[in-house]
Amino acid sequence: MLNICIVAGARPNFIKVAPLIRTIIRMSSEGYAISYRLVYAGSENDSTLEKSLFEDLQIPQPDVFLGVEHESLVELTGKMMSEFDRYLTTSPADIVIVVDDLASTMAAAIVAKKRGIKLAHLVAGTRSFDINMPKEINRLVIDSLSDMLFTAGASSNYIATRSGADMSNVYMVGNILMDTMRYNYPHFKRPAVLHVNNIKDNDYIVLTINRKALLNDKDNLHEIISNISKAAQSTTIIAPLRDYASKAIGDITSIYKNIITTAPLSYLEFGYLTSRAKGIITDSGNVAEEATFNSIPCITINNYTEHIETVKQGSNILVGEDPDKLSEYVSTMVDGRWKTCSLPDRWDGRTSERIIQILIKNIAN
Repeated sequence: MLNICIVAGARPNFIKVAPLIRTIIRMSSEGYAISYRLVYAGSENDSTLEKSLFEDLQIPQPDVFLGVEHESLVELTGKMMSEFDRYLTTSPADIVIVVDDLASTMAAAIVAKKRGIKLAHLVAGTRSFDINMPKEINRLVIDSLSDMLFTAGASSNYIATRSGADMSNVYMVGNILMDTMRYNYPHFKRPAVLHVNNIKDNDYIVLTINRKALLNDKDNLHEIISNISKAAQSTTIIAPLRDYASKAIGDITSIYKNIITTAPLSYLEFGYLTSRAKGIITDSGNVAEEATFNSIPCITINNYTEHIETVKQGSNILVGEDPDKLSEYVSTMVDGRWKTCSLPDRWDGRTSERIIQILIKNIAN
């Protein structure tokens, strides 16, 4: 029996591991000797986990909530290591799969290796090349410890091997977010904000901002929002905002008549909103990747992206935090003059199947 421990550190991780879980459940029902346990670093009453999340993703809730609370990233790392080590004492695993680049992800990776357990990293080979970013340190540590590095594209393969990973341990499996998108697309739900405001599909822009560094620079944030509103002209902008972003942006957006703010949407509602938009403005790499899958014009308010394929081949454009550059591309978006885009290699919705087959071949045998 191949026992897999999947560790999620935050809400976005569940969206990435859901296809893995569904594939494991299906293959187990077909007679494969494979099982999993899903471990969440947070608590059951985590406010970021809406009640519908696991139902929307069609996966069971986590088997274990470690309940790690923290005041700082250093404290989180220490508590996560302690709690995850205690968990593995009573629940052994053949391999631990960690997701992305969080402090909790790094902590789980360290514990797994100290215990001599095989470690796999999803998604590996992503870099900002800014060592002052805490997440960059996490990425370097996790990739260096991993026995298996699952990457989304050729550029990530190159980064992983250049950073010292043995090429035989690097697997280009594709972008697992696309598995989730393809699976859930028929189930997307039209959100109430479109009905209430009588907004037609493909006739609005979606705005998401969550990076605290961006939200905390009030003057620059105000200029960014102002330029977006003016460049959008008569096009409605819909901004689903979580608590921190809502407090930071609420007073600013209320000034502009073409911006509608709304509470956070469920996964299926947000999927509908972004897949039917005229365009998307975001600081989220995940949202930009989904935009590439949907061929929706996307502007990323950042200087880098975890997956450069979204820029080189997909629908994404990076503008940093430059309000003038942002205005230019919002105008291009509204006028329908966006670049031609295509789907990167292996962003085909079959990533989870590749991963599980690799695990069965290399760990179970």
